[in-house]
Amino acid sequence: MSDTLIEVRELRKHFPIRRGVLQRVTGHVRAVDGVGFRVGKGETLGVVGESGCGKSTMGRSILRLIEPTSGTVEFQGKNILNLSKADMQLMRRQMQIVFQDPYASLNPRFTVAKTLMEPMIVHKLHDKATRMSRVKSLLERVGLDPDYAERFPHEFSGGQRQRIGIARALTLNPKLLILDEPVAALDVSVQSQVLNLLKDLQDEFALTYLFIAHDLSVVRHISDRVLVLYLGRMAELADTDSIFSDPLHPYTKALLSAVPIPDPDVRRERIILKGDLPSPANPPKGCPFHTRCPVAAQICREQVPEWREAKQGHFVACHLA
Repeated sequence: MSDTLIEVRELRKHFPIRRGVLQRVTGHVRAVDGVGFRVGKGETLGVVGESGCGKSTMGRSILRLIEPTSGTVEFQGKNILNLSKADMQLMRRQMQIVFQDPYASLNPRFTVAKTLMEPMIVHKLHDKATRMSRVKSLLERVGLDPDYAERFPHEFSGGQRQRIGIARALTLNPKLLILDEPVAALDVSVQSQVLNLLKDLQDEFALTYLFIAHDLSVVRHISDRVLVLYLGRMAELADTDSIFSDPLHPYTKALLSAVPIPDPDVRRERIILKGDLPSPANPPKGCPFHTRCPVAAQICREQVPEWREAKQGHFVACHLA
């Protein structure tokens, strides 16, 4: 791998469950439970899993948009979880996020110019003329007319709003972008345009991406490596080709079997998972996936599988892999 930009170790986010008049803590929702990985400079790590597996919570915890329960997040060798509020604000210039919903992520009372200027105002960068010049330059770079700067969000389509969100994330020249399902709310034709834009921007600005998605065909198109999450824990991690050609974890195999093949003559055996995702407030004993796994053995019900390197660069948490 290239030089490591960010390294996450044993990251956990447990939300307390409070009940009764006194709001006593009676348990915890283990949204993220011991996640760890590295991302190299200029690399794209795709993060996949079902809804509710902890992908978005993990991304926001890395940026401290929500405070993690425990763990370390080292950005260029510095643990950002130990930073003061002032130091963290300076660090945010290097790390930005693009949210899933382009309709909810933009302030409806702000013009596009004000939306893109706000990060520069907060960080006290540039004078007013330079800020406006940068706004127009960024709009042009993400494929929008610079004259749109004085319009409001309701005047744009979903794809255009997401381009504005991407431009806002680039305002401070970050090194890391966390993309939280950035194309999930867009039409398929618009998805491909935004994905190609992201790849071009990555090459131009030497960006590193943490790309969160549930659509595996999208992840395959943009990612160098793929991390599979299940119930807040890591199931599998490998380069994209290995994940798609030789998945080791039964959960990964089930996810891949659901990906449509654009050829009516090609048949794929569909793996149907029984039951629903267990509650992260009360995860199963042993392997968290054993309640739905089609090949689960007795050891899976009793022991948590260790995270191990099954093949070179291919990690998995499964007793039977």
